[in-house]
Amino acid sequence: MTRVARAVLVLTIATLLRPHLAAPQSTTTASGPAAAAALRARGLDLGYNLDYEEALSAFRAAIDADPNQPAAYRLVAATMWINALFRQGAVTADDYLGQARSEVARQPLAQGFDTAFHANLDRALELADNQLRKHPNDPDAHFQVGAAYAFLTTYKATVEGRVASGFRTARRAYTEHERALALDPQRHDAGLTVGLYRYGVSTLSAPLRLLAGLVGFGGGRERGLRLVEEAAAYPSDVQTNARFTLIVIYNREQRYDDALRVIHELQQLYPRNRLLWLEAGSTALRAGRFDAARLAIEDGMSRLARDARPRAFGEEARWRYYHGAALVGQRRVEEAQRDLRLVLDGEAVEWLRGRAHKELGKVADLAGNRADAIAEYRQASRICREQHDSSCEDEAAALIKTGYR
Repeated sequence: MTRVARAVLVLTIATLLRPHLAAPQSTTTASGPAAAAALRARGLDLGYNLDYEEALSAFRAAIDADPNQPAAYRLVAATMWINALFRQGAVTADDYLGQARSEVARQPLAQGFDTAFHANLDRALELADNQLRKHPNDPDAHFQVGAAYAFLTTYKATVEGRVASGFRTARRAYTEHERALALDPQRHDAGLTVGLYRYGVSTLSAPLRLLAGLVGFGGGRERGLRLVEEAAAYPSDVQTNARFTLIVIYNREQRYDDALRVIHELQQLYPRNRLLWLEAGSTALRAGRFDAARLAIEDGMSRLARDARPRAFGEEARWRYYHGAALVGQRRVEEAQRDLRLVLDGEAVEWLRGRAHKELGKVADLAGNRADAIAEYRQASRICREQHDSSCEDEAAALIKTGYR
């Protein structure tokens, strides 16, 4: 069942790489739906700017301006969730391309975080359900309910680390957004959730696809991807989210040129988002383009050095790992070894340490130290297996047999 939830996890990457826009501005004290909509838009800009507290203030002002609109409550919860993920260090597509674990260790949350998150999301659900009961054929009512359940699902999986328990809420999100699309086929924003789940189901084994169909999830890889692409092309509050989601899917499909195209478009739109350069470098690495990967990472590291804003958990290690891996590909072994040792010595998510050992094994192979290389690969295999990083584990096993050339 954990692999069914992979589609749920992909939703998060879209909101992790927040663009950095203009400096925060003061919020208005006007009231009414129009003022609330403007405040929500402003809050989204601030959230994309990593200004979480200012974003929360804007969303809370939107609640004051229009307390019966569920979206602002959901956005308060979403901003808290995004910040929690950032603090836990989930910042690139690599965090979502592997097999999901049903129970994983997480960085501790601030006291009262869970209570505040659920209070806001529960209020969003209550208002959305009321709206749906009054207007059962309103596409937006179905969208609001589905959006709230989608956030609840991703919170369970990515913050609490409980993938299987989010199955019921994921099905509700899928059903509500599918209904919104049926009522209004032009609601391509609803297509993001539907397309994502359809794509996710298509990646399962035949027995699991059958099970997913029996409990209400439709499949179809091409149809699912097309819905996500339509959401990415459709002006809406989730358009940027859909674009980030495409980065994950295109990487999984090994469509690296398409992934890099989307990343470069986002770099033009959001030039202060340093994490986009991290994403460009990691994507180029998967494509075996070591020169491009190194240049992207070095550009991003320069941006990081000039950026005084908070870092994600283990962010420095991310930059060092991808830079070191690119240097390995270029056979610049001494420089690569320095970067990779910093990954092991510093603060980092555990699966990254496994990959660092794998790259250090390549360094040893290139230096002709086969015994040291095998030791590194075995260490990598153990960590990657424990972290359910199957691609790393498979590569380490192959390198134990054949070595790196």
